Amino acid sequence: MIRIAIIDDHAIVRAGLRQFFADQADFSVVAEAASGREAIEIVRRGDVDVIVLDIALPDQSGVETLAAIKARAPDLPVLIFTGYPEAHYAVSLLRQGASGYLNKDCDPEEIVKAIRIVSRGRKYLTESLADRLANGLREGGNTPPHEQLSERELQVFLRLAKGETVSHMANGMSLSVKTISTYRSRVLEKLALVSNSELTYYALKNGLIL
Repeated sequence: MIRIAIIDDHAIVRAGLRQFFADQADFSVVAEAASGREAIEIVRRGDVDVIVLDIALPDQSGVETLAAIKARAPDLPVLIFTGYPEAHYAVSLLRQGASGYLNKDCDPEEIVKAIRIVSRGRKYLTESLADRLANGLREGGNTPPHEQLSERELQVFLRLAKGETVSHMANGMSLSVKTISTYRSRVLEKLALVSNSELTYYALKNGLIL
């Protein structure tokens, strides 16, 4: 039996997944959460084999939640299931430990297949994502600049793009203002930008925030 935790802030999405998974003889939904903090609590308790995680969460992004989950349980498979297209986040999140990435428009049978694969410790790549990764390699790493950001840089970038101040970030991420400022400088340099407003424009243009 594959024990699944569903992390999504929309109750209707959780209910739909729960009902669909109930038809799978080898699936058992053992936990649900609507926020990143609740997800971490589920991981602390253990007794789960696969996390199905949305990126858009109310208290912290799925990017940060993924990082926190992998820090506490490095071998726990996390399948990203989100409304954001693969092109926006998939490569970055796979690099940061996600076991797979699916858009919510996918065929329902695909998420069943993905869960079974990641539960065995393997990565799940859609054909389009596999092609994207292969093309990136063939083109010598010609990928969008944000895909080159480290895990922490991506977290800082997304918070800045949403208008969060450096001091507020330092509080929420348990880092010093100086450290956050250093990450901000690195992000601006890697993205060839000069201001927070340009970060916000870049994020909106690339569909990284709504």
